[in-house]
Amino acid sequence: MMYPDLDPVDWEVFGREAHAMLDRMLAHQRSLREQPVWQPIPDALRQGFREPSPLLGHSLEALAHRFFAEVVPYSVGNAHPGFMGWVHGAGTPVGMMADLLASGLNANLGGRDHVPVEVEKQIVLWAREWFGFPETATGVFTTGTSLATLMAVWVARAARWGESVRMQGWQQQRPRVYASTGVHGSLVKALDLAGMGRSCLVTVATDAAHRMDLTALEEAIEADRRAGYEPFMVVGSAGTVDTGAIDDLAGLAACCAAQRLWFHVDGALGALACWSPILAPLMRGIERADSLAFDFHKWGQVPYDAGFLLVREGEMQRQAFSLPAEYLARATRGTAAGTDWPCDLGPDLSRGFRALKTWMTLQAYGTRRLGETMEQACHLARQLGDSIDQQDVLERMAPVSLNIVCFRYRCAGDIESDLLNERIAVVLQESGLAVVSTTRVKGRRVLRAAVVNHRTQASDLKVLLDGVLWLGQRFSPQEPMA
Repeated sequence: MMYPDLDPVDWEVFGREAHAMLDRMLAHQRSLREQPVWQPIPDALRQGFREPSPLLGHSLEALAHRFFAEVVPYSVGNAHPGFMGWVHGAGTPVGMMADLLASGLNANLGGRDHVPVEVEKQIVLWAREWFGFPETATGVFTTGTSLATLMAVWVARAARWGESVRMQGWQQQRPRVYASTGVHGSLVKALDLAGMGRSCLVTVATDAAHRMDLTALEEAIEADRRAGYEPFMVVGSAGTVDTGAIDDLAGLAACCAAQRLWFHVDGALGALACWSPILAPLMRGIERADSLAFDFHKWGQVPYDAGFLLVREGEMQRQAFSLPAEYLARATRGTAAGTDWPCDLGPDLSRGFRALKTWMTLQAYGTRRLGETMEQACHLARQLGDSIDQQDVLERMAPVSLNIVCFRYRCAGDIESDLLNERIAVVLQESGLAVVSTTRVKGRRVLRAAVVNHRTQASDLKVLLDGVLWLGQRFSPQEPMA
């Protein structure tokens, strides 16, 4: 049978099947606490996703059956309240519905004159307000802070060396970029992809609170200038990936102003703490950044993906990305009308409607309520830190700056301790009770619990801690350290 298009042959049947899928997904979200946080993928199931490309299609009902049987039970689990492994947002039912609506509209937000672009511009206006940026600031949605960081490097590069660097690439420049030893790895990748080379990154020592040492930063800048390098950018962290430490953003801003350097802030984790009157003071100085990258899909609880780049002087962002082309010519009327198309502010021409799920999440919950979920996460993290401090066999390895707790089960011998904590993390994950990750702090392998999920409660922390204590006692090679 030949079909004239790809629409359903029977819309009523399709509607019933679609509603059934939605009902099952809502039921899944309602029952998250009754499910494992995560579970290993069976080999046979994994092999099933090595099948040949389909020549003929399957019914929506069959596809739904396979999705709920084979995909849903084996997802990463970040929607579950027991997931504390990485800084992943949990999403919300409102965000899920917004994603559905955006897909139904299938808007391309590269540009042109339509309301979805206005929705994205609305978020830009709000972001200026949240972070105290001027009216000259521009912003654009990205896949996440990793891409936003790369884009910020491109903007800073064009702002420093002008149009020539876009036309001719790197010539004799010897750039230097500075960040703390706790900076996210996406910066290293960004410098690589920007053609500057990873070696241009200078990592600066941190203080006891894991913040970038301002004196060490200034010394590094002066030493590089004497050696003939060109310092041009400093990256501050509004919540580092390992410990949640917040750099002295005001101090970094003052340093950059005095040294005439571009000041970029990686706010993937903590920037949206501006929504909380209690947490916002921790971000003092963020309003002085030249560029700011952050994620709505973390603490903002927007479904993946929804990153954002905000640039203080929008003209610099346009200069870094705009590219005249006949098929992108602007008109005074019609579909091609409008100014400040998002494609002028980033590398993408084809762009999804990420702004809708962000806009609907903000409209549904408001920044006050979202800010309160962040406060609750930080409160729970401090509670977990206090509980760890009360256990002789556990050792907290870093201050609890925001919502991340780094700790380890103690045993005699550093190598034995590293191996023990790695094993605890893996077995705990495979148990389905809770998910934590591991990282290194002070050279030691530690457990890392990141409280991001708006569903997480004190009872979930107790399950986590009881599991760590039980596994630590079970797997310890010898008596714990006193």
